[in-house]
Amino acid sequence: MRRIGYGVIGLGFFGEKHAEVAAALPTVNLRAICSRQDRRRQEIKKRLEVSHEYRDYHDLLADPEIEAVSVVTHVDDHVEPAVAALRAGKHVLLEKPMARTPAQCDKIVAAADKANRILMVGHICRFNPRYAIARERIRAGEIGQIVSMHARRNIPAARSATVLEKVGPLLGDGIHDTDLMLWMSAARIETVYALTHRIRKLRFPDLGWAMYRFDSGAIGVIENVWCLPDGTPFRIHETLEIIGTAGALYIHGGDMNVFLHGKSGTDCPDTLYWPEVHGQTGGALRDELGYFAACVGEGKPPSVVTPAAARAAVAVLAAAERSAATGKVVRVP
Repeated sequence: MRRIGYGVIGLGFFGEKHAEVAAALPTVNLRAICSRQDRRRQEIKKRLEVSHEYRDYHDLLADPEIEAVSVVTHVDDHVEPAVAALRAGKHVLLEKPMARTPAQCDKIVAAADKANRILMVGHICRFNPRYAIARERIRAGEIGQIVSMHARRNIPAARSATVLEKVGPLLGDGIHDTDLMLWMSAARIETVYALTHRIRKLRFPDLGWAMYRFDSGAIGVIENVWCLPDGTPFRIHETLEIIGTAGALYIHGGDMNVFLHGKSGTDCPDTLYWPEVHGQTGGALRDELGYFAACVGEGKPPSVVTPAAARAAVAVLAAAERSAATGKVVRVP
């Protein structure tokens, strides 16, 4: 079995998860990691037994043994490393959202097209079996034509404080459910009306809601509250309701599968996205990286998540943030 030479750029919480998964995949050789934080980079290198570590991602990209990389930097730092990786001839798995604006997305896609390299955006929810199964049933016609969708993706205030200095709840989490609604419905969002509310004195508001009108006539609502009260058991309170002309789907995709009340308090550990099982990180993230590695190995473009689909979700959320800032309904270009 051929193993893909792999690198991970960015070692925040989720970059570390990418590195853990890549190190355990039988089809991947995690050859290098990159972070500007020296102590963190060296600790992860030692723990995962990675052969190379770099402070500058350009040095990682100069390694000819690396075929593909995960770019897991902050959304405002997506364009430069992603474009540089593609120009260096690497295939790229870029964490969602692809970028902050559609114009930035276009720059990344153009670089992928010119380099003739695979670009996949990490819309992890498409690898959550609950959503994937629901989409198959919808495509089979079991609920008829979709007329209404409502998604909830809420997190505790304690978990969001540092994140809200970097990204708001609409783009940060609303991107997931916006993408899912587009994927499930196979329809285009035409207009957006959004509201946000600021409770703490942070860079971005604590919560955001957005209402969508699809070109099919359907209505969608996303709810992203990043200030659930202290003591809430949720890491992510995640649901999706889809109503059709002939039926309905109710999806609980969050972490209420295991409810633990013990000495350290109440907790609902993740069992879907990146759970640690038998000493390895699994779940949807492992399936996503495994799928990307298979596409690289077989030389075929990903069909589960396309660059066009990832760009479409960014365009909708950019319109939602304009709507929240102006108080007006905004048409998605």
